[in-house]
Amino acid sequence: MFDTILVPLDGSQLADCVLPHVAAIAGPFSAEVTLLRILEKNQAVTSTQLFDLLNWQINKTRSVLYLEKIKVLFQEIGIQIDALVLEGLVAEGVAEYAQQKGMKLIVLSSHGRNGLTQWGISSITQKIILIAQTSLLIVRAHQYRTYSDKLSTAPLYKNILVPLDGSQRAENVLPVVTQLAQFHKSQVHLVHVVQTPEMARQMPPALEDIELANRVVERNREEGEQYLEHLKSRSYLKDIDVRTHLITSQNATVALHQLEEQEQIDIVMFNAHGYSGHHQWPYGSMVNHFILYGRAPLLIVQDLPLKQDQISPELSTFKRIEY
Repeated sequence: MFDTILVPLDGSQLADCVLPHVAAIAGPFSAEVTLLRILEKNQAVTSTQLFDLLNWQINKTRSVLYLEKIKVLFQEIGIQIDALVLEGLVAEGVAEYAQQKGMKLIVLSSHGRNGLTQWGISSITQKIILIAQTSLLIVRAHQYRTYSDKLSTAPLYKNILVPLDGSQRAENVLPVVTQLAQFHKSQVHLVHVVQTPEMARQMPPALEDIELANRVVERNREEGEQYLEHLKSRSYLKDIDVRTHLITSQNATVALHQLEEQEQIDIVMFNAHGYSGHHQWPYGSMVNHFILYGRAPLLIVQDLPLKQDQISPELSTFKRIEY
């Protein structure tokens, strides 16, 4: 599944918040991790717009030393690691490198060197999310905690939230959930939300409208209960601590965010698309909402096939800096 992981870093402490999560994911999947630092030359121009070669070389050297220090931390806990510095456009370079090298997962911080903002994710992170054709783990930088120059493969995810809409497509995330839960000894919260139907009306609903809506909700709840019980009985979930939640709400998104806070969820896991997902867009509407407004780390398993025609034969948007 996630045997190769790409970790873009920009040298900031906010971006470093991903490191404990990289260790937490790489351990269960025995993954090979690549640390990537992309330098943009337009960040090192002088006031006269002439490129300062000395400052550029200093910046490159600092980046190399920065990655080497992190590389040692991963090697100390037995994780295979590579590190490289590239020149080019950051978002485009990350996405293109991931596609060229067949990376199975990209781990991103919601914010980096430009600091926290009122938005849920930074502009660079947003660009990568939109153009990357692979699974993603988004770590919330506002929850940044120092790792004290030491990483660990100890269990990190005590509670995992898995929203499911009843479709087989949404269940594509379950093999990943199972492997993580077994390693971290997690409690997995499987949740299905039954939405109350909207009635077409201009006036307050009549009694028959209310009765009709109640019958629809009751029927969907019965189906939801059977669905969740069927999931719990599956063999690959047999040895996992599974708790099910069947919620009735006018707004499924609000209900899921409330459950996330109530159960002190450590990570939310979605398939990129569910029942109504369309291949024109990289993520379904619910996933998009959690990308922008979620508070816990978010792991998205991408189910769209890789578009080979978008992969350049050469790494055209960037070049490697050898060291």
